[in-house]
Amino acid sequence: MGSFCLLRSRCLLRQVGLPFVMHRQYSLDISAQLLRTQVLDPATGEEIAKVADCGPAEAKLAVDAAYNAFYSWKQHTAKERSVLLRKWYDLLTLNKEDLAKLITFECGKPMKESLGEIAYAAGFLEWFSEEARCVYGDVVPSAAKDRKILLLKQPVGVASIITPWNFPSAMITRKVGAALAVGCTVVVKPAEGTPLSALALAELASQAGIPAGVFNVVPCSREKTPSVGMVLCTDPLVGKVSFTGSTATGKILLKHAADTVKRVSMELGGHAPFIVFDSADVDKAVAGAMNSKFRNSGQTCVCSNRFLVQSRIHDRFIEKLGKAMDAELRLGHGSDPNTTQGPLINVRASEKVEHQVMDAVSRGAKVLRGGKRLDGSFHQPTLLADVTTDMLCTREETFGPLLPVIRSMDTTLLGVLQAGMEYRKTFHSIENAIGGCTIIPTVHTFIVALDKHTSFNSLRA
Repeated sequence: MGSFCLLRSRCLLRQVGLPFVMHRQYSLDISAQLLRTQVLDPATGEEIAKVADCGPAEAKLAVDAAYNAFYSWKQHTAKERSVLLRKWYDLLTLNKEDLAKLITFECGKPMKESLGEIAYAAGFLEWFSEEARCVYGDVVPSAAKDRKILLLKQPVGVASIITPWNFPSAMITRKVGAALAVGCTVVVKPAEGTPLSALALAELASQAGIPAGVFNVVPCSREKTPSVGMVLCTDPLVGKVSFTGSTATGKILLKHAADTVKRVSMELGGHAPFIVFDSADVDKAVAGAMNSKFRNSGQTCVCSNRFLVQSRIHDRFIEKLGKAMDAELRLGHGSDPNTTQGPLINVRASEKVEHQVMDAVSRGAKVLRGGKRLDGSFHQPTLLADVTTDMLCTREETFGPLLPVIRSMDTTLLGVLQAGMEYRKTFHSIENAIGGCTIIPTVHTFIVALDKHTSFNSLRA
């Protein structure tokens, strides 16, 4: 089954993967010796393709290509850009099965989740194809009778787009769709482990009629990532940097971009608490925890990382959560239709989860489900009880299938919210509406999400 899926995906890989990619309009003419970056299936460790290992020189060439293309691309009318983005969206939808297989084989997602990501990725292109026609200016009243103040919105120029491996298609279309819609050109540096999705998107963009130089892809190895990132953040021809990834890397890129005072957008690591109040519906709380923790095997920046459950409801929540994990979670290769939990992205990620479990157990936590690292990049979905706030899993982002539960008293609520304040991205709460509205003002984070019955989201500056 796995081999069959991979072979069918190679219909698209032949267009985007091997030496053919070096002659596409969206890529650079790379010498043969650069064609050495391996793309591995994280479930098996087997090589599935080789792509170019670009360095700073190639990154500079890509920036120059994007800069040269910018002056003609920005002259396209809003309608023309809208039509091209819509064609790109149509091609993503047409090729969704092959694109999903690329995601599954290069980052390990179950096929169902990969198909969901392609729908998500295509949705951004659909949205921005329509928004391209709606970039309006404004007329502002002037204090002088003989003057008018006109506001025009102009593209900033070349945008460096640095994307993560956990959503190798959606994070690209989310950023690139917006940039292209308003007349910017882009240089995309995909994560070193997942370049195939980026190259496939670029191939489809070329087929849609997006001109040469508008969408450039610079794949590179882990070793060359720092030097390539330096070029993309410091080159004076770059007008904007957009990055999704870890907080530590974001700090480095911000320092690089500061020297030339570039516009910067950062979506960094998360450490979201999931709080269950005594007033919550336990079944809803368990369903919310399963969805929030185990999507993509816990490898998303908005996954709940620490679970705070008030004392009166704690034991029932733990019992039902364990049963839900037994019933719903199945480890395996993402190409297997029965799989709900694929591998982690690499062995280092699996080792990090193992380290956090061992640390928690050494400090008194109990393993109720899972707890073991398996062959390769796999780790069992793990449920921990008797967790305290001094354990690593409550103080740093896990990015894996580890669910630590803290029995909450009023005094520990504040402690958990204060722990990991450098990761102020998402906060999940399961309770009644009154309780939710009460706690929101006390939470210093960017996104507050209450249960779907309450349907409340708070975006904080």
